[in-house]
Amino acid sequence: MYIENYGCQMNISDSDLITSILLNNGFILSENLDQANIILLNSCSIREKAELTLKKKLEQLKFLKKNKKILIGIIGCFSTIIKNFFLQEKMVDFFVNPDSYREIPNFIYYSIKGKTPNKNETYSDISFAKTKQNNNKITTFLSITRGCNNMCTFCIVPFTRGRERSSDPYSIIKESKHLYQNGYKEITLLGQNVDSYLWKIVDFSKLLDLLAQEIPLMRIRFSTSNPHDMSSKVLEVISKHENICKHIHLPVQSGSNKILKLMNRKYTREKYLFLIRKIRNIIPNCSISHDIMTGFCNENEKDHQETISLMNEIKYNYGYMFSYSPRPGTYAYRKLEDNVPKHIKKRRLKEIIDLQIKHSFYRMQEHLGNVEEVLIEGESKKNKQYWYGRNTQNLIVVFPKKSLNIGDLANVEIIDTTSATLIGRIC
Repeated sequence: MYIENYGCQMNISDSDLITSILLNNGFILSENLDQANIILLNSCSIREKAELTLKKKLEQLKFLKKNKKILIGIIGCFSTIIKNFFLQEKMVDFFVNPDSYREIPNFIYYSIKGKTPNKNETYSDISFAKTKQNNNKITTFLSITRGCNNMCTFCIVPFTRGRERSSDPYSIIKESKHLYQNGYKEITLLGQNVDSYLWKIVDFSKLLDLLAQEIPLMRIRFSTSNPHDMSSKVLEVISKHENICKHIHLPVQSGSNKILKLMNRKYTREKYLFLIRKIRNIIPNCSISHDIMTGFCNENEKDHQETISLMNEIKYNYGYMFSYSPRPGTYAYRKLEDNVPKHIKKRRLKEIIDLQIKHSFYRMQEHLGNVEEVLIEGESKKNKQYWYGRNTQNLIVVFPKKSLNIGDLANVEIIDTTSATLIGRIC
């Protein structure tokens, strides 16, 4: 069995869970695609690039399937969209959507027998703590919500992952404790919108507070936040606990109120900027990252410049930037016109990327001379004589090795920087 992952952190978390379910059912994991007789592709439907990458991989697997008896399964968000086409082409043997991961062994069994499963189980809780199989025993992910209720016009998630559901807070705490006891030093709580987490009377601020108190020596991160739902209570909890990392990923998508309204984002430019000021007031050392989409339907040059001006006002630490691509099934695909030419999208994207690089370098320089706590996650890919890790602001730090190990916390003096990496030395 071989699993290849595409897309977001949620998919990485899901792949770990799927691997565990299959291992617990007697399957053997292969790290080499050529040696596997079951290949699972964990798909993403949010952006066109991930879709094209998946289709390219399937074309490559055509040859392998002709010369070897293998099963190919598509799991994840994209499986709900392209099922009929690939079944007709006989490129894929089975599809499993995000609500049916528990049934993957049955899907494989039926495919081996040449049958179709007679039911499609809805999502039910699986004990993550019992099944976690991540090879990196330092950092890990834990999904606390699934699905989304926000219905942004460009986004396919509500259609592929369903409406929002929250996990029981006591199971989250129990599983987090189990992970800590098994050597994990950092956990990232995941959801399409973690700030809307709600289980009876436990909201996200209460969950964070409980988790930070129960596991005071474990680093806690979370992603992703929707500006509309982030509360002052959450910010106060982050400020209160040292083990909650001081970083917030806060997608803005656009600096134009006109475009935000077309996207059905439930905040304005002004409210977003007010939230940024609130974050920096309550958590002065907090880093802030973003998602920005350029070239959305009806975006003109004025709208683009409003995004540029918002970036200049905030000066984010880093961000994820991309051009709009219509996703079948979304409101924007059905009702709005994709009327920004590709060459203009490309030019605008380059402008925001270039600006972000400048802002990232500016923010990185603020760390020069600081002594910062860094969790060692492994060797630097560029130089094996250096450790690689991240500080509380989720910024990458590299520094020469000494008598420390992966998983240790190191006090590192920052002596140099690029726009993407802090360079230091152990104090």
